[in-house]
Amino acid sequence: MSRPLHRGVPAIRVTSSSNGLLDSQVKEQIEKEELDRNQSSHRSRHRLTILLLKSSLVVIVILALTGSFWWTLSISTSSIGHIFHSSRRLQEQLVSDLWDIGELSFGTSRMKEIEFCPGELENYIPCFNVSENLDSGFSDGNEYDRVCRQGSRQNCLVLPPMNYKIPLRWPTGRDIIWVANVKITGQEVFTSGSLTKRMMMLEEEQISFRSASLMFDGVEDYSHQIAEMIGLRNESNFIQAGIRTILDIGCGYGSFGAHLFSEQILTICIANYESSGSQVQLTLERGLPAMIGSFSSKQLPHPSLSFDLLHCARCGIDWDKNDGSFLIEVDRVLRPGGYFVWTSPLINVQSSLRNKEKQKRWNFVRDFAENLCWELMSQQDETVVWKKTSKKTCYNSRISGSGPSICSKVQDVEFPYYRPLQNCIGGMHSRRWVPIEERATWPSRSNLNPSELALYGLHLDELNEDTANYRIIVRNYWSLLSPLIFSDHPKRPGDEDPSPPYNMLRNVLDMNARYGGLNAALLEARKSVWVMNVVPTTGPKYLPLILDRGYFGVLHDWCEAFPTYPRTYDMVHAEGLLSLESSQHWRCTMLDIFTEIDRMLRPEGWIIIRDAALLIDSARVLTRRLKWEARVIEIESNNDERLLICQKPFFKRQPS
Repeated sequence: MSRPLHRGVPAIRVTSSSNGLLDSQVKEQIEKEELDRNQSSHRSRHRLTILLLKSSLVVIVILALTGSFWWTLSISTSSIGHIFHSSRRLQEQLVSDLWDIGELSFGTSRMKEIEFCPGELENYIPCFNVSENLDSGFSDGNEYDRVCRQGSRQNCLVLPPMNYKIPLRWPTGRDIIWVANVKITGQEVFTSGSLTKRMMMLEEEQISFRSASLMFDGVEDYSHQIAEMIGLRNESNFIQAGIRTILDIGCGYGSFGAHLFSEQILTICIANYESSGSQVQLTLERGLPAMIGSFSSKQLPHPSLSFDLLHCARCGIDWDKNDGSFLIEVDRVLRPGGYFVWTSPLINVQSSLRNKEKQKRWNFVRDFAENLCWELMSQQDETVVWKKTSKKTCYNSRISGSGPSICSKVQDVEFPYYRPLQNCIGGMHSRRWVPIEERATWPSRSNLNPSELALYGLHLDELNEDTANYRIIVRNYWSLLSPLIFSDHPKRPGDEDPSPPYNMLRNVLDMNARYGGLNAALLEARKSVWVMNVVPTTGPKYLPLILDRGYFGVLHDWCEAFPTYPRTYDMVHAEGLLSLESSQHWRCTMLDIFTEIDRMLRPEGWIIIRDAALLIDSARVLTRRLKWEARVIEIESNNDERLLICQKPFFKRQPS
């Protein structure tokens, strides 16, 4: 009988017959021999197939090389260029496709959108961490210094405050800002000590800096007083005196610069990092130039001989401290013939006579300024005006040991980037030592002459070509942005009609400014904007050229956080920046740079990136993770480059 032995194994029939057993053994032997013959035949066919494939491949290569040789002989030079260009485009497309495939191959973890930061980070600025600095032993004001530690960057997107509103457009936004957009308390509004800080009123949901108010007359009178102390009729004559760019230290909330803007004077505010009631944040919110900067221990990221006038109205800096090194830094960034204006109760003669300590401090500043070869031009009430010498011979005529020495060539660095403060006089070895009264006045200053351009190894044709190119670029940008903006926002609540195109942007940041061409083209097109021209530390050092043209600029490493508060720019522009960083083997990732752009950009703000097509395709992939709305645009005049235009959406914070 038969029975199953195991589930899944066929039943085997067992009998008592020995013949059956023998037959079974013979059968198994025959089957084994047949199996061996089949396997041997299969291996033979496999070897034959491989041989045929190899032979075919050799024939194809020979034919391809032969055909390529005769084809190369037959094509023209212009065809070679066209074929090379087409081949390059195909390569770029292939790499782009592979990039997308690679992103997908990493799965959802790689393509996952970046999360939003916690609510307490709504005013987050990397590199400015007061509590961490205090824990590290910083003191005496140094705890507010910029310290970029490894891993200090948060990999998240900063959300706006709960009741954030899109800022009012310029020039209305200069005089009225939304309270919810900045971090400030009512007490900070009413107890501000600075003259220009007091030029504001709290009105329900708004802070008003109305120029029609009685308080504003104080700024106008103050500006008029400074002009008279310099020897001018009024502030409208600043331009004729060679004054175009002003560095306003501890600017309050920018009212001094706001008033001078109508006189074509460019005033940039710098102040310490402040967690609340920030001068820099409120000034930028008004659409006025500002950035975080400190005199406490490091040099400013500006070249020597950068500004025509430095202004400090109760700015909170003790100029008599640190052996005068703060005044030495003022002298370094001040152009020959430039002015230093200081307003402080310390200057009041009657008050100083009654207070010996105040008198001692004032005497130190006055004597130190004299040893810096500054001329005391005028002193009225609490304000004093000095003029920096235009002649280098002054320094050699000083009494030996009476003041700081002149920096050596090694110490006198043209492009300091947050170097420690020096105790010697800088800028003396610069080829840009030109008194402000000998420079062309604004706006002629923006067109540097051949001898000025020669200092940077440039010819006039190069600057003219750059200007002409950006003239076209700006026109194209506005043609692209205008319909996008007005189709998305044809009418905002409270607006009777959409503002005209020249008012749609105010604060612009150019991440790779080169010669300042974007700035020049925007002004020529009469756009009501100001531009923060940034020269990367890894690129050509044309920052002095930008400053000499009468624009504002700063040196910066884009692998670090920019010294500004979140939501401070309407548009960020980057031409060639990705190519520049890729040539440095990507010291940081493209995503690091883009998250920093997102932090600086206002909701509904714009990003314009112009770069190599391959890099633009890579950037397009990242925009999905940042939740940006992106459009890639072909550039007809240059097929090797593409334009990436993105808009940052307005994500409102949900109540917790």
